[in-house]
Amino acid sequence: MVISDSPVIDKHDIYKEDPMEATRVIGVDLGIASSHVAVICDETGEVIGRRQFRPKRPSLEALEAAALDGAEEGTGLCVVMEPTGAAWLPVAVFFIRRGHTVYRVSSSKASDLRKFFSRHTKTNAIDALTLAKMPAVDAAALLPLELPEAAAASLGRRVRAVNRLIEQLARHKERIRALARQVMPALADVVVSEIRGADLVVLANYGDPRVLAGLDPENLADQVVRQSGVGRAYAMRRAGAWISVAQDAIELYGDDPAVAFTDVAEEIASEIAIVRLLQAEIVRHEERREHAYRAVDPQEIARSLPGVGASGGPVLVAAIGRPGRFPNASSVRRFTGLAPRASETGNSDRKGQPMSKAGASWLRDQLFMSANVARRIDPQLAAIYYRQMVENGAHHTKAVCIVAAHLAERAWLTLARQTPYVLRDVDGSEVTVAEGKAIVAERYQVPDEVRRRRRSHKKTGKVPHSVLGAHSHGSHHQVDRRGDLPRPSTVTINGSTVKRAMIAT
Repeated sequence: MVISDSPVIDKHDIYKEDPMEATRVIGVDLGIASSHVAVICDETGEVIGRRQFRPKRPSLEALEAAALDGAEEGTGLCVVMEPTGAAWLPVAVFFIRRGHTVYRVSSSKASDLRKFFSRHTKTNAIDALTLAKMPAVDAAALLPLELPEAAAASLGRRVRAVNRLIEQLARHKERIRALARQVMPALADVVVSEIRGADLVVLANYGDPRVLAGLDPENLADQVVRQSGVGRAYAMRRAGAWISVAQDAIELYGDDPAVAFTDVAEEIASEIAIVRLLQAEIVRHEERREHAYRAVDPQEIARSLPGVGASGGPVLVAAIGRPGRFPNASSVRRFTGLAPRASETGNSDRKGQPMSKAGASWLRDQLFMSANVARRIDPQLAAIYYRQMVENGAHHTKAVCIVAAHLAERAWLTLARQTPYVLRDVDGSEVTVAEGKAIVAERYQVPDEVRRRRRSHKKTGKVPHSVLGAHSHGSHHQVDRRGDLPRPSTVTINGSTVKRAMIAT
């Protein structure tokens, strides 16, 4: 598919590093409260030394000298470690600034390899040896760590800070909802999905249903309007719903001493105070994030991608960094964790494996949300989603994840080319946003019937008659199909053709 007017980038033009240029490898098991442990291997993989060191310049210089002892002039070092807290940063800064290559490997991969080296034992030396062997085991999947400079470093910190605060905000809102449900069991009548600003005003002042039930709806609505800024009509509807829920709670509980109305109301007020503080901090960090983003991507190239929006642009730029560090689109997909796990045995290659989920979850979350919007705008991405849902039997979440993987590749190409993304039809012709939406609505709308079947299949798996059919002839190959794709009405059992309906009976 054509993505933009710019010529396709040759991976050799944007990627110069060779993962195995270094002839000496240092595997580092990082310690938090203890010394770091390093295992040094030569070009053949043989262990030539072990050392302990601290994150201090003299100690790091001693490790470097020990690793290069006896090596030819010009030999570089390949330092491999896990991203343990913030302990990796001083080690990475020291070795990268001295011209060496540093890799951070996922903890899950290192853990799997560690099981091979240490069957029943776990030591720091074995952990370091495991990491030293990673370049030989999975060199193609390793990406050199690049330290961001100035604005890029600030952008990365702000993106992570905003994401962390948003996660905390969601947890505290869920806690408020759980507390409110204790004293007002019919809470679902007023809060269907998420606690909103108007709801916080009500609960902050009247978390005790005994007080809330006796309020005048007009006065409560006035208070909601003043403190949350919502419209009068909306405030009246919310006020009436909250008072009704409180009255239901009083009718159910009465003055039962087992329900600590006052204490729960005070805890709700405390949680709301934390929520408001988090909301203010999110706004502050978002402002700093925007300043850093415009310094790194002044033309806002990332935001030209469909579905990315104001918050997605900084996330993509911070995660991808310098596009040239990725050799190809497949490596970008692996980096996001949206690539399926590999499963090869002999001459067989099993497809349809689960996602690896390697890398940052906040990047995958953003790509998923952006993809769910982009599939309604971009005809090419909509075609991918439609094919997965209608032809391949995927459910909605899986189909969006596949679109997200394609969107990640397009984001990498767009940032590498430094030209805005161009919406195109599947034939390569350029379209506007309005035209793209019209094309998607006309050609790539998944029928409601298909969506219902996908949801049913996802929740219940095989339907009962399929299970009985598989049991009757001891094979699942004829009945275990993806989704609800068309199946033959008959099956062959012991050389005889039998209708499926007869198998179930």
